[in-house]
Amino acid sequence: MTRSPNPDLAAAIEEGHRHRDRENMQPTLEYFQRLLAEYPGDPFALFEVGGSYDTAGEEERARGFYEQAMDAGLDGDTLRRCLLQYGSTLRNLGLHEESLAALRQARALFPGSDSVRLFLALSLHAASRSDAAVAELLELATDRIRTEEVIRYEAALRGNAAFLAGLDRQAVPGRPC
Repeated sequence: MTRSPNPDLAAAIEEGHRHRDRENMQPTLEYFQRLLAEYPGDPFALFEVGGSYDTAGEEERARGFYEQAMDAGLDGDTLRRCLLQYGSTLRNLGLHEESLAALRQARALFPGSDSVRLFLALSLHAASRSDAAVAELLELATDRIRTEEVIRYEAALRGNAAFLAGLDRQAVPGRPC
C-alpha cells in the first residue's frame, strides 16, 4: 500500500509549492525547514526540504535529505520523484556510478516512467557512456513516439539501440546499461 502524507501536511506542501520562487529559494527553504520541524522525520517533509535545496543549487545538502526521506519510508510516486532527483543530484556532484545506481533502481521500480529514462540517459552521458545514453533515448523514443513514420522503422531503431547498448557492454564487459 502506498503511503500519502497526512492531509494537513499535503496541503502545506502544496502551499509551499505555490509560493516557490526558483530565483529566490531562501523563503521556500525556510518554509520547508519549518514544515520539517512541525513533522520531524516525516519522509514527505524530508523530501521537500531536499528538493528545495536541490532547486537552490545546494546539491550536497539536498543529497542528505533525499537519503533520509528514502530511509524514512517513501514509496509510490514520491519515491519515484525522489530517486530521480537524487540520481540527478548525484550526477551533478560528479558521482556518476551512484547516480546510475539510483536511476537504475528507479527504472526497475517504475519501468513506465519516461522522466526516469530521460535522466538515466543524462547520467549515462555524464559518465562518458554515450552509446548507452543514445540507446536509452532511442528505446524511449521508439516506445513513446507512435507515429506511422516511427512505427515503420521500429525494428531498425530497436536494432540500433541494441547495437549501441552492446558497444557499451563491450567497452566494459559485465557492466549494465
